Amino acid sequence: MVRCDIRERDWSPPPKPSDCPTAWGQGIQLSVGQPADFVCAGDTALTTGNPLAYGDKMVAGSIECTSSPAGITCWDFVYGGEFSIAREAYHLA
Repeated sequence: MVRCDIRERDWSPPPKPSDCPTAWGQGIQLSVGQPADFVCAGDTALTTGNPLAYGDKMVAGSIECTSSPAGITCWDFVYGGEFSIAREAYHLA
């Protein structure tokens, strides 16, 4: 599973689902074999680990993430599922 939270954004997440009892929309997550979706959590990933530097990529199992000035893109190259997140926009697939 990978999770990317964003500190500053020019967009709003979709409406909070009724089954989310905590904070909604501060990031996007992707689990193996599942579609990408917004994070429902009372914590943040912004203060844990090191940011992925522009031009770098990381691979964990079947999930790969790349970073560029345009944002972060993560995808499950075996089972499908993908997201990109940036200040200007997001995309779920």
